[in-house]
Amino acid sequence: MTDLPTFIAGLPKVELHVHHVGSASPRIVAELAARHEGRSPVPADPEALADYFAFRDFAHFIEVYLSVVDLIRDADDVWLLTHEVARELARQQVRYAELTVTPYSHVHRGIPAPAFCEAIEDARKRAEADFGIALRWCFDIPGEAGLPAAEQTLRIALDERPDGLISFGLGGPEIGVPRPQFKPYFDQARAAGLRSVPHAGETTGPETIWDALRELGAERIGHGISAALDPELMTHLAERRIPLEVCPTSNVRTRAVASLDEHPLPQLIEAGVPVSINSDDPPMFGTTLNDEYAVAARLLGIGPEGVAALARDAVAAAFLAPAEAARISAEIDAYQASAAR
Repeated sequence: MTDLPTFIAGLPKVELHVHHVGSASPRIVAELAARHEGRSPVPADPEALADYFAFRDFAHFIEVYLSVVDLIRDADDVWLLTHEVARELARQQVRYAELTVTPYSHVHRGIPAPAFCEAIEDARKRAEADFGIALRWCFDIPGEAGLPAAEQTLRIALDERPDGLISFGLGGPEIGVPRPQFKPYFDQARAAGLRSVPHAGETTGPETIWDALRELGAERIGHGISAALDPELMTHLAERRIPLEVCPTSNVRTRAVASLDEHPLPQLIEAGVPVSINSDDPPMFGTTLNDEYAVAARLLGIGPEGVAALARDAVAAAFLAPAEAARISAEIDAYQASAAR
């Protein structure tokens, strides 16, 4: 039997909660910072980024995140970032990823929407050819920018409608950003065929998740860990098979959870809530998707068989065509059988 770290490293996976800019490797962040030296607080030294990415709380994380967004100045930067994110995911045997992209943040900083969408699409197609990974997009509203950002995000999604776009989301701070105000924008996105995947219940309580379900028609919930505080909500999620996109290390690094040992993942699993394991903003949080699977294995007390089951659960939660979901699941089965020999 293969040891667990080696098993995780080779396991075919999908990633459903990973942010575009938040996945920029230290090398890429440092390269972009060097291009814009003197105009950004972001260090151009990869070694200094670990200290820069030490977050006091969620608000500080958002502040640092937006400073990295400021480094993306043109379509070439967008292309480079997207291709490099795909490269890193493919190294971890990720076969399919739904990348959360915030077009408003880039268009607001001067990149035209058509150029932005053309850059991510070209990088997506090149990455599939270069690395064998399929990328899809979730265009999300930066909640801290309010309804004008919601309106522009919707317009970009519907007017540009890049081929890889499959879902509509809501990110940023939860405190002081009520979910129900975004209902009209989610209604229009859903009417146009996009799936609903808002963040909720990361730094706020279960009511935020209920709002995402009732008002935004959420089909998956980004984070959603405060559901563990509400048995009725956990039952609702379990019975309706509404998955949570769980990112353990992220929750600790943003101080949403005090420590990994206090993470509610085991309670959610025990209650039958569908979950997928994800990395969120991996270089910023000093983690990888492989690391997150190892964390989940420790928290749940599982070995290779249980880890493979988590990988299958992520496939089931993905917005994949049935044939493609069956193909990746079969690859996981074959890998598990081979590793057991």
